[in-house]
Amino acid sequence: VQVVESGGGSVQPGGYLRLTCSFSTYLGTASGFCMGWFRQAPEKEREGIAAIDSGDNRNTMYADSVKGRFTISRDNGEDILSLEMNSLKPEDTATYYCAAVLCAGDLTFVMSATPDTGYWGQGTQVTVTS
Repeated sequence: VQVVESGGGSVQPGGYLRLTCSFSTYLGTASGFCMGWFRQAPEKEREGIAAIDSGDNRNTMYADSVKGRFTISRDNGEDILSLEMNSLKPEDTATYYCAAVLCAGDLTFVMSATPDTGYWGQGTQVTVTS
């Protein structure tokens, strides 16, 4: 599975960004994977911030730090994962990663996934600054 992220950039506090992640697989579709967004700020550990269940399930999970501001969604027809980020704060500044993980409906597992679990993108930088 190849994973390519896009959409990062610099924005002022209170602003909006949308990240997308495209998946390509020899299996024909990535719909069988759970997917998640993660971020890592300088000198901090990587954290899972949002996860979504596989297939047509629409169960989601969010970290408290982004709940109510960020929305994860997926388009199984296009194998695209999105993260809409509203009301951005300076503390949201980080490198953001997406990943496809086999999770059997366990989104907590997805949120704690590491790069040796599943398929990860290369990361995209988000900077929130005035």
